[in-house]
Amino acid sequence: MLALALMAVSALGLIAGQLWTAREARAMAMREHAAWIADSVAEAMREPSAGDSASRQWSARAAALLPHGEASVGERNGVSAARVTWTTLRDMPRTGDVIDKPESCGGADVPTGSSCVALAFAR
Repeated sequence: MLALALMAVSALGLIAGQLWTAREARAMAMREHAAWIADSVAEAMREPSAGDSASRQWSARAAALLPHGEASVGERNGVSAARVTWTTLRDMPRTGDVIDKPESCGGADVPTGSSCVALAFAR
C-alpha cells in the first residue's frame, strides 16, 4: 500500500512537471513570435518609404499569430521602439511565475493579463 501511494505521488509530480514545461514552451513560443514581429517592424521602419502601411501590415500579422496581438511603433526621448503586445492566455504562467520576463515594456504600462516585447531601434 505504501509503495502504491509513493508511486501515485511520484506520477502526479511528473505530470505536474510536464504540464509546467508545456506551458513554458507555449509562453516562449509566443514571446519568440512577438520578438520576430518587433524585429520585422523595426527593419521595415528603417526604410524611408515605409511607414503607416508597414505598421498596419505587421499589426495584422501580430493579430494572426498572437491572441489579441498588436504591433506599434512609438518614440520616447528620441528613441524609437517597436512594441508588440498580446493577451496572456489563462493557462499561461502568471507574471510572477516567469523568471526571465522584464518588469516593463520599454517604459510603457502594460495592462494586467497582457505581455509585451519592445525593441529599440534607430531610424
